[in-house]
Amino acid sequence: MPEMSYILLQQEQGDLLFVEMPASHAYQLSALNLRLHKELSKLTADNVPKLPRAIAEFRALDLLDENQSPIGGLHYVNELERTFASIRESAYPLVSLLTEIRALQAQLEQWYEEEDML
Repeated sequence: MPEMSYILLQQEQGDLLFVEMPASHAYQLSALNLRLHKELSKLTADNVPKLPRAIAEFRALDLLDENQSPIGGLHYVNELERTFASIRESAYPLVSLLTEIRALQAQLEQWYEEEDML
């Protein structure tokens, strides 16, 4: 089994999300999350998403609450791409953010294919 890492995300209302990522790509999701947060305030669209904030990255996850489970990294990035692709933005070059999201999406797809985990 390949080595996995987890990104802990906190939603605005305080709920926590655990995203399981290949260890080799976890930092990219954390960095992408920080960049997206930095750029969100510049968007002028009426449908700017509420994005959870990355607050921790770690290698092992032992969830004690059986109602919690990690979200797969590719699933999370696919949802992130759909969310940002649906933003109706005219004043900010949203394509640069989408390009970063899609680059990570493509890397994850390739990683999962190579690991035969799709």
